[in-house]
Amino acid sequence: MLCMNHWSRWLTPLAMLGALLAPRFAAADDTSPGLIADVYLLDKPITKLADAPQNTKPTRQVIEANVDIGSPARLSVLAGSGEQVFVRWAGEIQIDETAKHTFILNSDDGSRLLIDGKVVVDHDGLHGATEARADARLTAGRHQVVVEYFNNTGGAMCALSWRVTPGGQQVIPAGVFFHDKAAAAAIPKPQPAPKFSLSKGLRISIVGNTLAERMQHDGWMETLLQAASPGKELTFRNLGFSADSLTVQNRVDGFGSQDEWLARTQADAIFAFFGFNESFAGEAGLEAFKSDLSQTLDRWLRQQYNGQSPPAIVLFSPIAQENLNTPNLPDGLAGNPQIKQYADAIAEVATARGVKYVDLFTPTLAAYQREAKPLTINGVHLNERGNRVVGEAIAAALGAASDLDETLLEKLRQAVVDKNFYYFNRYQTTDGYNVHGGRSHKVYAGVSNREVMMREMEILEAMATNRDQRIWALAQGQDLAVDDNDTPAFIPTPTNFPGPGKNGEHVYLSGEEALAKMKVAEGLKVELFASEEQFPELINPVQMAFDPQGRLFCCAWPSYPHWTPKDKMDDKLLILIDNDGDGKADECKTFADGLHNPTGFEFWGGGVLVAMAPDILFLKDTDGDDQADVRMRVLHGISSGDTHHAANSFTIGPGGALYFQEGTFHRSSIETPYGPVRNLDGCMWRFEPGTWKVHRHIPYGFANPHGHVYDYWGQGFMHDGTGAVPYHETLFSGHLPYPDRHGRAPELYKKRTRPCPATEILSSSHFPPESQGNLLVENVIGFQGILQYKVTPDGSSFQGKEIEPIIESTDLNFRPVDLEIGPDGALYFTDWQNPIIGHLQHHIRDPNRDKKHGRVYRITCEGRDLIQPVPVAGEPIPALLELLKSHEDRVRYRAKIELSSRDSAAVTAAVDKWAAALDKADPDYAHNLLEALWVHQYHNVVNEALLRQVLRSDDHRARAAATRVLGYWHDRVKDPLDLLLAQVTDEHPLVRLEAVRALSFIPQEEAQLIALEAANLPMDAYLEYTFNETMKTLTKLSK
Repeated sequence: MLCMNHWSRWLTPLAMLGALLAPRFAAADDTSPGLIADVYLLDKPITKLADAPQNTKPTRQVIEANVDIGSPARLSVLAGSGEQVFVRWAGEIQIDETAKHTFILNSDDGSRLLIDGKVVVDHDGLHGATEARADARLTAGRHQVVVEYFNNTGGAMCALSWRVTPGGQQVIPAGVFFHDKAAAAAIPKPQPAPKFSLSKGLRISIVGNTLAERMQHDGWMETLLQAASPGKELTFRNLGFSADSLTVQNRVDGFGSQDEWLARTQADAIFAFFGFNESFAGEAGLEAFKSDLSQTLDRWLRQQYNGQSPPAIVLFSPIAQENLNTPNLPDGLAGNPQIKQYADAIAEVATARGVKYVDLFTPTLAAYQREAKPLTINGVHLNERGNRVVGEAIAAALGAASDLDETLLEKLRQAVVDKNFYYFNRYQTTDGYNVHGGRSHKVYAGVSNREVMMREMEILEAMATNRDQRIWALAQGQDLAVDDNDTPAFIPTPTNFPGPGKNGEHVYLSGEEALAKMKVAEGLKVELFASEEQFPELINPVQMAFDPQGRLFCCAWPSYPHWTPKDKMDDKLLILIDNDGDGKADECKTFADGLHNPTGFEFWGGGVLVAMAPDILFLKDTDGDDQADVRMRVLHGISSGDTHHAANSFTIGPGGALYFQEGTFHRSSIETPYGPVRNLDGCMWRFEPGTWKVHRHIPYGFANPHGHVYDYWGQGFMHDGTGAVPYHETLFSGHLPYPDRHGRAPELYKKRTRPCPATEILSSSHFPPESQGNLLVENVIGFQGILQYKVTPDGSSFQGKEIEPIIESTDLNFRPVDLEIGPDGALYFTDWQNPIIGHLQHHIRDPNRDKKHGRVYRITCEGRDLIQPVPVAGEPIPALLELLKSHEDRVRYRAKIELSSRDSAAVTAAVDKWAAALDKADPDYAHNLLEALWVHQYHNVVNEALLRQVLRSDDHRARAAATRVLGYWHDRVKDPLDLLLAQVTDEHPLVRLEAVRALSFIPQEEAQLIALEAANLPMDAYLEYTFNETMKTLTKLSK
C-alpha cells in the first residue's frame, strides 16, 4: 500500500517547512498527468493544518487532474463526506517560463501551497471562502508541488489558481500537473463489481434519498425479499436519508460518512436509490451525474465493508412522478421526461460497470394508470400501497417470489417495521450533536454525554439484531419471541445538579401552591387551569394551541430530552377540555400517543401538523372519537441535531403557510416535488402544506430561534430564543440562495433578559384597549415570567418598549414555555415546571430532569367580562367569512384554519362574493378586503384583480401586506415587476420595505433596476438593510 514512502519523495516533514527540498524529479516518461490526492476522513474537526494527520495511512488515494473543489458536493465525491476532511495533493507542476508567478488559494477552511518544499501561500485556519495569494519566482521546468486543505464543517471549497496573461486569474488547469507512475501504481484500483444474488447471510445496506428512507416505515421491500428467501437469513439496514444525492449528504457533526456507515453495517451488498434530486439539474447536469455515479461506484468497489470483499451493488432508477391532477402540485406528466433521462443515465452507467440495474420508473408509471387510488402523497413520495407496489417490482426484478399468504405476510411486515423502528432511531438518533457531535464530549459529574449515549446506540443496534432473528423465523412460517436481555447494559449517570431532597431530588410546589409565588400586573388574576395532579399525563407541556372547536391541545414530552431505549416511546398530543366553562379543565383526552419529541404543532386542513424530528406528521381524526386515526409523514429531513433547537414555534401565517424554526448545529435537508431544499444551522422555515412548497424563510446566524407571531396587519415578529433577541421578520426574510444566510439584522428593541421560548400578541377585548397589540414575550431563566412590550411604527419598521410584565414568579422551577389567547379572551400559558432545562449545562441523561410535572395557567383581567366563545368548527363558509371581520386575532386565525379544511373552489367562490358585498364605508374595509386576499392565498388560488385592488388600498398597512402576497405570486400574475415598481416608490416606507424584499424572489436584472428606485427616496436603517440584502441576492442570481 502507498503510504509515507510516497510522501518522502515529495514532502519535507512539516517541522522543516523552511528548508528547501533537494530537487528530485521523476523522468518525464515515468510520470502521468494529475496529482495524487491523499484523503483523510477525520474523527473530529480540526481548526488548523498543524492538527492534520501526518505519517498515517490515508482513508483513500485517488488521482486528481488538478486542485478544484468548488463545493461540499465536489468534496463529497472525492472524499465520501463534505465535512471533517483533510486532503493532501502532491506531484509536480510544469512551469514553461522562468519568471515570477502569482499563485492563489481560494478555500473554505484552511489551505496551504508548498513548492519545492517551501510554503508559498499560507491560508490556514477556520474561515469562509476567501482568497490568499503570493508570488514565487520559478525556473522553467518541473517543480515539486503540495497542496494541503482541510474542511471543518459547513461550506467547502479549495481551488488553486494562478495569474496568466492574457486572461487574468484562472484555476490551474489539468495538463500541467504530473505524478509518479510507480507511486500511482500502488493505489488500489476499483475491483470488478461482484454479481448480486440473494445468498445466505447477505447483509444489504440501503442508501439513497427519501424514496429509500420512507421504505423502512412501511417495510414492504424487505418483507417481500425476506418472504422469498426463507432460511437465507438476510439482513437489511436502511441508511436512506431525506434529500440525499450522490454528492450532497448533509449530516450533523460527528454523524459519520457514508463509508463509515457501510462499514458499520458490514455491507455485503448496497441497494442505491439516487437520481431524483439530481434530476432537477436537467439535461445540463446529466454528464456530471454519470461521472459522479461512476466515481461513487469506484469508491464503493475499492472498499471491503464486510472485511472480506467489495460489495455487490444494485442501482435503482428513480420512480416516475405521479400526476395527481391538482393545481397545487407539479404536473407529473411534465416532469417525467426529465426523471426518465436520469433513469436512463443510471442504466447506462450500470451496464458499463457491470452492476445490477433495476428500473422502477417504468413499472411505477404503469402502476399509476392501473391503480384506482393514488400511490403517492404528493406525486413523488410513496404511500403505504405505493411502497408495496415498488417492493413487488423490486422483488420481481431480483427474481424473488413468495408463496406466503397475506396474513403471514402482514405479520412478517409488522416484524420488519418493528426492527426498522429501532434501527431508524439509532441511525437518525435525535440530539445527534449531544450523542456523537461537539457536545457529546462534554463531561458532567465525571461522565460524558458520548460515553452514555453511544452505549444507548449499541443497545439499539442490539435490539435491531434481535428482531432480525424473529424476521427470519417468520419468513420460514414460524415465530420467535424477541428477548432483549442480552443487550449491553446502560451506563448510570449521576446528576450535577442535586436538589434539597433526601436523595438529591428536587422539591416541587403543587400547581395551586405555585400561585403564591406568582406576581401579576395590576388588575390581572392568574388561576390554575390544569396540572399533572389532576392529569398525570400532562408532563413537560412544550407547546399549546386551541383548535377550531375551542379546545386546548397540548404537547406532553415525558421522554425529554429524547426517548430512552427499552422505555415505551409515548410522548403525546393531549386535549384539555373545560366542559362547564369555569376556567378549569375537566377532562383530558389523548389525541395521539406514541410520539417522540413533539416540539411544535399547529392545526391545518382538518387535522394537525406535528413536529417529530426528523419528520413532520399530519394527524387527523376521521371518525369523531378525538383520536388520530390518520398518521402521515409529510416532511422529512428536519434536522434532529439538538432537541432544544428542533422545529418549534409552529404558526400559520396570514396567507396559510406554516412557519417553524430551528437552531444551530442542525443540517436540515428536505426533499420536495420541486427539488431538495437544504440549510446549515439556524433557520426559520416556510412550508405550504397544500402545495408541499418548502422555503428557507430566514436563513440566519441564529443560536436557537423560538417565538414567532403575526400582528393584525400580517407583520411578523420573531425571537432568537437563546439571547431573546427580537426581530421584525420582514427585514431579513427575503430570498437567499443556499447556503447563504443574512447578515446581522436590526433589532426590534434592546432586551434585558434571556432566553425566550415563545411569544404572543395580546389581542383580546377582555383586556383593556391600551393593551391591545402588545407583544408578550416569555422568559425562563433569571426573570421567569411573561414580559410585555408596546410595539409602535418606526419608519419602515417598528420599535418595542418594555412596559409592566404580565406575570413573574419566584419559583425556580417555573418555566413558562408557550402562551396563547383562548376563545374566551383569557391568556393561557404552559409551565414546563422543571429545575433542569439546559442541554449544555447538564448531561442529557441527568436523572434530575423532571418527567412528572406540567401545568397550564389562565390569566384574566379582573372586572372585565370574558368573551363569549364564537362557534368556528363546522360552521358554514359564509359564517366563517363573517368571523374575518373580528378584531380578535385568534378568532380570525381559527376561522381561516377551519376554512383550510373546506373545498377550495367553494371557499374562494364564497369569499369573492363576500368581498364584493363589503361596505366600503366601513372603517375596517381595507383590512376586511385584505383578509379576502389572504383566504385566496391560503387556498393557493390567485385572484389578480383582488391583489391589484389591495395593492392600491388607501391604508399603507394593507398595501404592504398585499405586496408580500405579490412576492409569493410573482410567477403567476401579469407584469409583476411593473406592480413592484409602483410599490417600491410608494409614499410609505413600510410598503417600500416589503417591495424591496419581494424583489429578491425575482432573479432578473430588471428587478435590480427596480430595487434601485428605492434608493431615490428616503431610506432609514431598516430599509437600507433589506435593500442591501436584496441587492446581494439579485447581484448573485442574475449573473
